[in-house]
Amino acid sequence: MGSAEVYIMGHKYVLTGEGPDEYIMELAGYLNKKCQEVFETSPHIHPLKASLLASLNITDELFKLRKLTKELEKQTQTALDSILD
Repeated sequence: MGSAEVYIMGHKYVLTGEGPDEYIMELAGYLNKKCQEVFETSPHIHPLKASLLASLNITDELFKLRKLTKELEKQTQTALDSILD
C-alpha cells in the first residue's frame, strides 16, 4: 500500500491506495492534467465542476477503451479459431 502527497487543482491531498507511491502520484497527476484541461477551456468554471467534467472525460476514455478491448478480444479469438481450423 502506498501513500503520496499530491496537488490537484492547487489543493494538497495525501492519498493512500494500492500500489506504490509513484503509481498514486501518476494517477493524481493524470487527474490534475484533465482538470486543468477543462479549466483552461472554461476559466470561470467552479473547480468542483471542472473536477466533475474531468471525471466524466476520464470515464468516457475508460468506456471507449473497454469497448476497444472487447472488440480486439473478439478479433483475436476469431483469428485464433481460424488458425486452429
